[in-house]
Amino acid sequence: MLQRNDPLCRLVKRITKISFRPFYHIQVEGQKRLPRKDACILLPKHQRWQDIPIIATATPRPLYYIAKHELFINRLTGGFLESLGGIPLNREAPMKSRGSIRALIQFLKKGEGVVIFPEGTYYVNRMGPGKPGMLRLILSRMVFPLVPVGVRYGDGQPRTPVRVCFGNPIYPDRNVPPDALLGRVMKEIALLSRLETD
Repeated sequence: MLQRNDPLCRLVKRITKISFRPFYHIQVEGQKRLPRKDACILLPKHQRWQDIPIIATATPRPLYYIAKHELFINRLTGGFLESLGGIPLNREAPMKSRGSIRALIQFLKKGEGVVIFPEGTYYVNRMGPGKPGMLRLILSRMVFPLVPVGVRYGDGQPRTPVRVCFGNPIYPDRNVPPDALLGRVMKEIALLSRLETD
């Protein structure tokens, strides 16, 4: 059973803040827009692998993260990632991740926050296409507020400026198809990241 270890998450968050400080100057905007106790789905821009720890340090509450299943193949590494809130997903064969999907739905029902990178992989300084599959799957069961998150890296020495901006929650309408909803979310992410959409 997937289960986040909150004391470990708090420790890793402190370590990340200290270890990232010499290299990144992180600015956070819009924290007050985040639901503090209710379930929500955060949909951030994906620029680099550093996005994940940076989002974690920028967010007041602990989160769960959808991640590619390859990261969990090693039992030791996989166990550590799961303890930090990682949820493995096989994007090529989602039905093989049924247990993870059930756990994800249960976490949302309990009021947890879940991070899904809608582009699925890195697109540096440009917007990639949003992938609606996971969003469609979740919204077919329950409706949760979607929070677009902008992430932008600037140029700077010795510290790289990073801007994380949380947008206003978007409350899905069941009459709006998931693809159209995702299109709206991707436009918001682009605006918050100060990037142009394709």
